[in-house]
Amino acid sequence: MPRLFAAVLLAAGLGVAAPASQAADKLTDPQIAHIAYTAGAIDIKAAQLALNTSKNKDVLDFANNMVADHAAVNDKALALVKKLGVTPEDNDVSKSLVKNADAEQAKLAKLTGAEFDKAYAANELAYHTAVNAALKDTLIPLAANAELKDLLAQGLQIFLGHQQHAAMVVDMLK
Repeated sequence: MPRLFAAVLLAAGLGVAAPASQAADKLTDPQIAHIAYTAGAIDIKAAQLALNTSKNKDVLDFANNMVADHAAVNDKALALVKKLGVTPEDNDVSKSLVKNADAEQAKLAKLTGAEFDKAYAANELAYHTAVNAALKDTLIPLAANAELKDLLAQGLQIFLGHQQHAAMVVDMLK
């Protein structure tokens, strides 16, 4: 999922892949908001799987942090789109994200114990690396609305911390 997420966002940003046919310069704020919200919802779903599967305290702490932080950012995003009177728009990128996340979730759901913990942590590290790059290099620069741009930038700061935390968990599980 992480590599596919990055590839989909890169393709959307560069307009080079058929499945993600929208060029980045054609992504609208409602589409950008939906992509960001979808990415957060995907991470919440993965964290909930970890909370139901793992017995490792470090993994559980990380997963609890993912649920709390991503839910808080998504709540702020929903409040912002409501304030602006904007309806987030599903698009090729967000649809691809969900499809790829569902496939990754199915793989993770088959794992248990240390095997699950390692796969979940590695996925989280790769996912946050891809999401952070997409936010920094594509979504924030393309956002036209200053409040949306600011919310995405605030989220990026939180998610950079997640990336560091995920790297620590990966190292602990080696």
